[in-house]
Amino acid sequence: MNLKTLVEDLDVLVSQGAMVDGVKQFFADDAVTLDYKGVRTMNKKQALEKMQAIADAVTKVNGITHHGTLIEGNESASEFTFDFKLSGNSTIYWHEIIRRTWNEKGQVVKEEYFNSHKTKI
Repeated sequence: MNLKTLVEDLDVLVSQGAMVDGVKQFFADDAVTLDYKGVRTMNKKQALEKMQAIADAVTKVNGITHHGTLIEGNESASEFTFDFKLSGNSTIYWHEIIRRTWNEKGQVVKEEYFNSHKTKI
């Protein structure tokens, strides 16, 4: 398993706004997620449902910027800025760190989201 390549491939999907595809392709069935508000998913099915709900709320991707990624052992941390137009014509702009723990099969087993800045316009 080449973790650098896996992380790069997943970050490309996120950069394209294809977060649902990222979960489908890279998450282990027992993967857990935890966001900065304390909302937790306990498996891939729940993570997919959460990502799909987010994707369904986005009416337009104004921009996604991937600032960089760090890899150490079986963990990675990727930094992004997201700018989305949402249903209801509101806009959300936020800066997020996504920390992932990977298993020996090259699957994400834990994903945590750290919000460094969020502004509603």
